[in-house]
Amino acid sequence: MLADKTKLAAFLAHLGISYDVIEHPALHGSLTADELMIERPGTRLKNLFLRDNEGKNHFLVITAHDKQLDLKALAKYQGLSRLGFASDERLARFLKVASGCVSMLALMNDKQNNVTLWLDQDIWFGDLFHCHPFENTQTWLLQKADLERFFIATGHQPKVVFLPAK
Repeated sequence: MLADKTKLAAFLAHLGISYDVIEHPALHGSLTADELMIERPGTRLKNLFLRDNEGKNHFLVITAHDKQLDLKALAKYQGLSRLGFASDERLARFLKVASGCVSMLALMNDKQNNVTLWLDQDIWFGDLFHCHPFENTQTWLLQKADLERFFIATGHQPKVVFLPAK
């Protein structure tokens, strides 16, 4: 079963986290907003759900919306044999969201802490970040300090790392 954004809103309210909401047509990829010419403040993100070669370790990788990652170099840099995209089934099982709807907010659904969060060091200097609330027809704008509180509450310690580009 996929996650419900009303539970996310309640969780954020419980933590005292506020956010701005932007309604928009469904965005199926990080570059679709460019096509729709949606202007909004803050750091736009690309969210990738990856797995290692054995499928035992899962990673939510957050980078700039227009960055093309070099997955081979990233795997080598992180000491892994290989990284690949996790299946839609794995995405639903671990983060309880559909493809195109993943964001760091989906970590709320990873109760067993099976997913490691890698944040691109090139974007984490910002103060305001775009996140889908389990669906791709809204973007919630959250402050960095609030996201850090969210990570503590979900038990996820982000790793701010170098993410190599192609």
